[in-house]
Amino acid sequence: MQALIQRVSQAHVTVDDRETGRIGAGLLVLLCAERGDGTVQADRLLAKLLKLRIFSDAAGKMNLSVRDIAGGLLIVSQFTLAADTSGGNRPSFTAAAPPDEGRKLYDYFVAQARAEHAPVATGEYGADMRVHLINDGPVTIPMKIS
Repeated sequence: MQALIQRVSQAHVTVDDRETGRIGAGLLVLLCAERGDGTVQADRLLAKLLKLRIFSDAAGKMNLSVRDIAGGLLIVSQFTLAADTSGGNRPSFTAAAPPDEGRKLYDYFVAQARAEHAPVATGEYGADMRVHLINDGPVTIPMKIS
């Protein structure tokens, strides 16, 4: 399972001009389930993400987690993170979990995130979404858990 984490001062996502999720300061989490992933990988990724110290403390050092600042999580499914571009000009997405498995893991990840943290907002799995964000820093960190 992998994610692209972006520290944001605010972010929101829309589907067909309808807002599905919005946060203030926190993390935009672009989430991708890959073939072979399960709840173990989802749990490990969430635990790491909630403890990731990428917010500034009073001294300006990245020393605080999203929990420490009571920041939001905006979790958006993005199977394209599994892209393989080594073979040519058209990416292959065979490493991504099949849609039904991906949806189950996305839903599981969101439910676990809501049980452990607030606020949590989401996109809409499988939808054509527009993600709007103000990247703070910018700070963007790829995470992969096998």
